[in-house]
Amino acid sequence: MKWFWKYVFPGVFGLAVYTTIRIVNDTTTGEKFWERKWQINAIEIILVVGYAYLFNKIVLYFVNRFNQHQRLPTGSDVLKEFATLSVVSFVAVNPLLFIVHYLIQSPVKWNDFAIANVVVILYVLLHYAIARGNSFIRAYIEQRLQMEKIKNDNLQTELKFLKAQYHPHFLFNALNTIYFQMDENIADAKKSIEKFSELLRYQLYDQQQTVPVSHELHYLENFIELQKVRSSDKLQLRVHFDSSLNSEQVYPLLFLPLVENAFKYVGGDYQINIEASKEANHLRFAVANSVPAETPWIKDQSRNGIGLENLKRRLELLYPGKHIFTTTKKDNTFFAEIQLQLS
Repeated sequence: MKWFWKYVFPGVFGLAVYTTIRIVNDTTTGEKFWERKWQINAIEIILVVGYAYLFNKIVLYFVNRFNQHQRLPTGSDVLKEFATLSVVSFVAVNPLLFIVHYLIQSPVKWNDFAIANVVVILYVLLHYAIARGNSFIRAYIEQRLQMEKIKNDNLQTELKFLKAQYHPHFLFNALNTIYFQMDENIADAKKSIEKFSELLRYQLYDQQQTVPVSHELHYLENFIELQKVRSSDKLQLRVHFDSSLNSEQVYPLLFLPLVENAFKYVGGDYQINIEASKEANHLRFAVANSVPAETPWIKDQSRNGIGLENLKRRLELLYPGKHIFTTTKKDNTFFAEIQLQLS
C-alpha cells in the first residue's frame, strides 16, 4: 500500500482540493466551472494536482519531525503543530494561486484568495491529522509487538532456567542409585546405566516443544525402574498408564516432579499409586503416596524444594488457563494431580 500513499493519494488529494474550491467559488458567484473552456480547467487541475504532491511531502516532513519528540503531545503541542502547518500552507498556496490566475488571465479577487486559503489549510490540517494519527497507531502497535517479544523472551528464559534446575536434582538421585548398585550387582548397574542414558537423552528435548505423551510415559517408566532399585522392600508400587494415551501432545518433564516427590517422601505404609488417563479432552496424571503420620514438609511449602514450585510455574507458562494442579493431604496420604486440556 506504500505505492498508493506515495503516488496515488496526492493526486486524489489534489483533485479533492480543486473540486471543493470550485464548488464553493461557483456557489458564491453563480458560475459553473464545467461551462468554462476546458483549457482553463486543465491548467488549474494540472497545477493543483502537481502542487498536491509537494504538499504531501511537506506534511510527511512535519509528521516525521514532530514524531521525533520523545513524549506524548499535549494540547498546546497539537495547537503549535496545526499553527505551523497553517502558516506553511498559507505561504505555499498563494504563489500557486497567483500563478493559476495569471495563466488563465483572471485577476485574483478577495473571494478567490479567501476560499483558496481556507480550503487548502483545512485539507492540509485534515491530511496532517490523519497522517499523524496513523503514525501514532503504527508506533503503538510496534511498541506492543516489542513488549510482547520482550515478554516472550523473558518467559523463554524463565522456562530454560526452570529446566536447568531439574537436571542437578535428577542427576543426583540417578547417580546415587547406580552408586549403590555397583556394590551389589554389576549387571544390574549396567542396566541402570542404560536406562540412565535414555533418561538423559530424553532430557535433551527442547522444553518449549511438545512430544507425544507416550514418550513422556516411557520416560517415567525408566525413571520409576531406577527409583525401585534404591527403594525399600516394603514399597507397594502401583503404576497404571491408560493404553489409549499415545499421540496426544504434552510438554516434556511435566509429570516427573510428582513421581520424584512421591519416591522422596513416601513413608508410613510405603504405598505409591501413579496413574495417567484420558478423560474427554483432558489428560489426567495423578500420584498418591503414603506419608508418615508427622510430615512437617507438607505444612511448610518452602521445604518442598524446587520440584513442585517449578512445576507450578511451568504449568502457568505453558498451559495458561488450560490446566488444573492440585496437591492435598488426607489422613496419611498425599495426593497430587495435574489435569491438562488437550488442544
